[in-house]
Amino acid sequence: MSLRVVIAMLILLGAVVASAIGVVYSIQQSREQFVELTRLGNERDDLNFEFGRLELEQATWAENNRIEQIARGRLGMVSPNPPDVVVVRR
Repeated sequence: MSLRVVIAMLILLGAVVASAIGVVYSIQQSREQFVELTRLGNERDDLNFEFGRLELEQATWAENNRIEQIARGRLGMVSPNPPDVVVVRR
């Protein structure tokens, strides 16, 4: 074999090895990103569940009956008698 053929084969061998390393690196990056995507999807689902639970809890605490019970029980508030109500018109 001539020197040119040997040099060409070494260059091609180097290109093949570099390409193989690039493919392995690309596949590894893809796997890591997929794992991160799955983790973030699970975190999103957990946060959506927590948000729904908090919305339900907020709706429970803000019910008119509950507010009225607190106003009457803790604060001693009462509804005014009809003669005590004054309507102001503009």
